Amino acid sequence: MKFILDNWMLILVSLSAGGMLLWPMINGAGPGALTPDGAVQLMNREKAVVIDICEPAEFAEAHVVGAKNIPMGQLQDKLPGAVKNKALPVILVCRSGARSSRALGIAKKLGYENAQSLSGGLGAWRTANLPIEKA
Repeated sequence: MKFILDNWMLILVSLSAGGMLLWPMINGAGPGALTPDGAVQLMNREKAVVIDICEPAEFAEAHVVGAKNIPMGQLQDKLPGAVKNKALPVILVCRSGARSSRALGIAKKLGYENAQSLSGGLGAWRTANLPIEKA
């Protein structure tokens, strides 16, 4: 008990540092999640394919430039036809990032080991002031 009382400031700093390290995982940027900047790098360096899993009406409102639209319900059937090379990185995007996180499991099950979900979805993409287009 004396140790804790004598070193309360060090303990507080350690707990704060641990919390900051865990924050990205709590905030949704866990394994398989990708930041908008990381997505741009994958698109430019490794020719990543962007798959928007929103419904066609949502896709028409706004989407990442160059994205292909495959609604979530059709992903298992249409992804192999849209991205034939399973070694290419695949970036899954939806409006908020929730659906694309679920779609990530489908893509991995289909053999797309380099598939990732855009953390925060199209909202994070817009916040980062990256280009969008409308259909």
